[in-house]
Amino acid sequence: MVTDSPSENTSVFGRPWVQLVLGIVCMAAVANLQYGWTNFVNPLNAKYHWGLAAIQVAFTVFVLIETWLVPVEGYLVDRFGPRPVVIGGGILVAIAWSLDSVASSLAMLYFAAAIGGVGTGAVYGTCVGNALKWFPARRGMAAGFTAAGFGAGAALTVAPISRMIESSGYEHTFLFFGLLQGAVVVIAALGLLVAPISYLAAAPKRSQSARSFHPTEVLRKPVFWVMYVMFVLVASGGLVMIASMKPLAKDLGVAKIPVSLFGFTMAAGVFALTLQRIFDGVGRPFFGWLSDHIGRENTMALAFIIGAGALFTVSQSGSNPVIFVLVTALYFGVFGEIYSLFPATQGDTFGGRYATANAGLLYTAKGAGALLVPFAAAMAVRSGWHSVFSLAMICNLIAAALALFVLKPMRVKHFEAIRAEAANPVAAGGSVQHAAGS
Repeated sequence: MVTDSPSENTSVFGRPWVQLVLGIVCMAAVANLQYGWTNFVNPLNAKYHWGLAAIQVAFTVFVLIETWLVPVEGYLVDRFGPRPVVIGGGILVAIAWSLDSVASSLAMLYFAAAIGGVGTGAVYGTCVGNALKWFPARRGMAAGFTAAGFGAGAALTVAPISRMIESSGYEHTFLFFGLLQGAVVVIAALGLLVAPISYLAAAPKRSQSARSFHPTEVLRKPVFWVMYVMFVLVASGGLVMIASMKPLAKDLGVAKIPVSLFGFTMAAGVFALTLQRIFDGVGRPFFGWLSDHIGRENTMALAFIIGAGALFTVSQSGSNPVIFVLVTALYFGVFGEIYSLFPATQGDTFGGRYATANAGLLYTAKGAGALLVPFAAAMAVRSGWHSVFSLAMICNLIAAALALFVLKPMRVKHFEAIRAEAANPVAAGGSVQHAAGS
């Protein structure tokens, strides 16, 4: 069914680094649907007085739909190739923010969020899965650079979006950027191709699976569910921060205070959002690269512990505008690595052929984490942000312990079982036949 394989296409697009760049461009173009959302929360509330918790339900709907449909979108990619799925995603992204520009009820706001979730998930899941297939020996680096597009893609537009909202209203801003972002995705998607079969058959490293596991097999593996729980634990805190940065800066009294750093002077709220996107974008490929060298689990534990320390610092000293800007940027610099390390880890663990669909299964953990966003917004109103930070900090530390003391030994046993299966295929029996048939 897939016809755009580079084995049949000798154009310049049939090169790994070209495919990686196209994926990064697509990811950057949809980043604002998640990271730009916080700019619109207060203007929406000022116009309609729906309340922050009710408005943030739209963010939760977006993330739930974005993540929970990725396995389906991954199946479509594995069957039809990346190009049509990403083009469809770009069209939906444009429709979503166009609807947001005229939404006058919470129901319309939630519907637009759902449309945006489908579109963003189609782009995100496809581009990450494609990177894993084109770079089987450097999955951490490839997934990191691709995810960096999503993490840093909003950095260049944080200030323009804020200025346009102030000068032209949030409605015009939604419409303008929605159409622009959708068009960029559609154009970049025209060059996406399927990785050659030879890339998927490359000799695996010792910490990589020698065969590809079908998604139905993956769901029966305990190692998958350990990764899933870890993903939920870390993603929940980060998503709360993403959705709440503007209200948080306002509550801490730092949003409008000028901060001068690195030769620039900006209001702390805008400076923080800009620097967060930059650190997030740099952190994803860095930690992906680091994990290619020191191991996935060791890198996870390091990042999660640093993240817990950053959350503690913000909870204690976040009312200092300089500390708020720098430490929240540090937090996002280590938070975003989950979007490079977890896809790379599952690709290593379960093979490359079904990497897009399997990465999509794991990515649904982000949706589970998003369920806590409205809860956290209500908790912040009731008990203060300190309680929110404390809960997120504990989740990070639990995830770090799981990485070192549970996931790491489980993956060692997983690879040993695969090597034993390859050495004695007769004893392995049904699972080998299944692998061949799939």
